[in-house]
Amino acid sequence: MAPPPDERSERDRERERRREERRKPVRPGVESIKAAPAPAPAPPPPRHVYRWDLDKTYLKTEFDTLKDLLRSAFEGAEAKQSIPGAAALLRELRHGERTRICFISGSPRQMRKVLTKKLQLDGVEFDEFILKPNLRNMLTGRWAAMREQVGYKLPALLAGRSGLAPDVRETCFGDDAEADCFIYSLYADVIGGLVSRPLLEEILDRAGCYEDDAARAVSLAEALPPAPGAVERIFIHLDRKSPTSRFDRYGARVVPIFNYFQVALVMFEDGRLGAAQVVRVALEMVDRFGYTLDALRNSLSDLLRRSRLRVETARALGAQLMPSGDGVPLLGALPESRELLTQLGARLTQFGDVPVVMPPPPPDLRIDFLAALEVDLPRRRKSR
Repeated sequence: MAPPPDERSERDRERERRREERRKPVRPGVESIKAAPAPAPAPPPPRHVYRWDLDKTYLKTEFDTLKDLLRSAFEGAEAKQSIPGAAALLRELRHGERTRICFISGSPRQMRKVLTKKLQLDGVEFDEFILKPNLRNMLTGRWAAMREQVGYKLPALLAGRSGLAPDVRETCFGDDAEADCFIYSLYADVIGGLVSRPLLEEILDRAGCYEDDAARAVSLAEALPPAPGAVERIFIHLDRKSPTSRFDRYGARVVPIFNYFQVALVMFEDGRLGAAQVVRVALEMVDRFGYTLDALRNSLSDLLRRSRLRVETARALGAQLMPSGDGVPLLGALPESRELLTQLGARLTQFGDVPVVMPPPPPDLRIDFLAALEVDLPRRRKSR
């Protein structure tokens, strides 16, 4: 049944009134409900980029056997373990001015959810997270690409560099289980303008890269402006306890480390971390992972013996951790923490000279990548 004429006309008048309201201009200073929200301001460009591998660099991961791979693929975020000090270091790096944290891992993309959750549980923030398209590689018959790393990581690193100014500096973190040192060093010299196109093409071919991956890497490299010295440091976590001398061929830029307290010390000497940040890394290693002050001191001595740290740096750090220094008040007033810091500071200020066992590699060493890949990429396949 149709509504009465009076009721119908009332409804028509209400619709017309609403249409008129929508046609009226918005009064000055009043935001329109139809107006699109103002776009968020673009973040300022970074001054420093930290690029991290994930397995064996941030996470304790085993993948030498099929059983290891299956366990890693199906365990939840809560079961995954981070390497002592890595989470604390990442949190401190995040607090730097205009920094960017990027992860690039050989783990499959299907693990993104669980890996992201693990980082969130650890309080680690990041800006970029790249995982390997292993399912696509499998479906398209690119079996070699499932293990090959150069053709996957180098183009990803070069693409991540795109759009950054030449003066943006970088620090890279990897491990000795795969070819991280080779790849990061090649990346550093490519963006530094030290690798010619013919040499890069030969390296990629002999590394066993697929032709399309190699072509993409060359194209990305040629599109980037030269950035000499952009990669300041490459830290290699010695998960497999490789001899540190194995990495001498890559020069002083590469620092092999046994733990992340050593990383914090080197970055303190480089001016990338302050004393309070170094100690927060040490505290996590002591409180959560059972490191002792002697273990930390031995880690420092190892860097001194390998000429990767100056004894003056250790003493300067110790002076800042003493009660009269600058480091302790920044960390709060918990008695246990203050006592630990005071003990560490006292030991560092009294640090004597340590005999040098290994001289440092030359800082201006030109890397022979063709020779290096014969040692560091022994399982490479013929390019397709």
